[in-house]
Amino acid sequence: MVAVENTPDTHNLVVCTLCSCYPWPVLGLPPVWYKSAPYRSRAVIDPRGVLADFGVTLPAETKIRVWDSTAETRYLVIPMRPAGTEGWDEDALADLVTRDSMIGAGIARQPGTLGSGDAR
Repeated sequence: MVAVENTPDTHNLVVCTLCSCYPWPVLGLPPVWYKSAPYRSRAVIDPRGVLADFGVTLPAETKIRVWDSTAETRYLVIPMRPAGTEGWDEDALADLVTRDSMIGAGIARQPGTLGSGDAR
């Protein structure tokens, strides 16, 4: 397993172009779209468009790096810490992290938005 960190300059997106390698033990069952051929091909060809489909709009200057998982190497994204969470403990921060944010198809929830968004 390799962890890659989102920063203000770089957003990471995980895909498996050959099949659907996914870190099941960590994230649970993969979403149906993760295995779909359209996601797998568009994530490489048009990652910014894929992110927009998921409601993630990044500044034009933010580089998007696509990581292609394999049977030997699985990637997880460490999402950026949301503003206003300085001093929060690990458990409180973990509540903001979602499955989608850990594969880069989403970002961490903002404080005050718990209960909305995807499954963790």
